[in-house]
Amino acid sequence: MSKSVRSLLAAVFTVAAVLGAATPAQAAPADKPAVLSSFTQTSVSSYNSWNSARQNQGAWAAYGFDWSTDYCSSSPDNPLGFDFKLSCHRHDFGYRNHKAMGTFAANKSRVDSAFYEDLKRKCATYNSVVRPACTSLAWTYYQAVSVFGSVAAVTDADIAKAADIKAKALATAS
Repeated sequence: MSKSVRSLLAAVFTVAAVLGAATPAQAAPADKPAVLSSFTQTSVSSYNSWNSARQNQGAWAAYGFDWSTDYCSSSPDNPLGFDFKLSCHRHDFGYRNHKAMGTFAANKSRVDSAFYEDLKRKCATYNSVVRPACTSLAWTYYQAVSVFGSVAAVTDADIAKAADIKAKALATAS
């Protein structure tokens, strides 16, 4: 065998060995759609599972979930002091990940309903005197995402209406 043929064969075997040793890109686990669905249901257990995963994102890295958020977009995260931040975060999670998987249209309504349930559960943690203002805002935020796909559609007038409800409730309670 000539020196040039040996060199060529050595080069071919080297390339083959390198290519054979290379590992293919890691695909997301096959159960990713089911896990995403479980994280975007309307139940409190779904919310708790998502929140636990959010706090330990490294354990879910293989799934390639998009955990980014702008919270409540350009609407207040804490309208009138009601903390809607995590509810908005989970809603962003549902939208972003279902869009990335091409399953958004089939899941939008449920993700929006989960958002509303999260907001109502949050409102239930507030004093019964101010709770009506919170639930009014929750309904407004839900309608904005349901109709327009974003809480950015919440107007200053919507927040003023809830502020009025809160002020009247507090005045009556005094």
